Amino acid sequence: MYERKTTPNLNCGLDLIGEVLYGKWKIRLLWFIDQGYQRPSELQRKIPDASRRVLNIQLKELEDHELVTRKIYPVVPPKVEYSLTDFGKTVIPVIAALGQWGDEHEDRLRDVILKQILISDLHDTLG
Repeated sequence: MYERKTTPNLNCGLDLIGEVLYGKWKIRLLWFIDQGYQRPSELQRKIPDASRRVLNIQLKELEDHELVTRKIYPVVPPKVEYSLTDFGKTVIPVIAALGQWGDEHEDRLRDVILKQILISDLHDTLG
């Protein structure tokens, strides 16, 4: 398991939100849970590039940060569902605003990202 080597900087709102939302899939997980995808298998289908293990780790972290709750139903096999807490619901408008900004600047963002990938690949090739 990952062991933190440094104490996080928690001096401002940006540091705090970074600490809570840092993780490749956390924003998507919150968004999809808000959209009604609550079972781990549903979330895995919505984010096929993520391994089940990584999704479980990030869901656990979101649970630890009190953004989601996990309910385990006493059936065989066990059924698990995630839902947003009231606190978790407060971050959805922020995620929506970030998504809107990304949509409005989609072409430019894609160009800069692809440019950086090409530069990195060229650098690796020329070594």
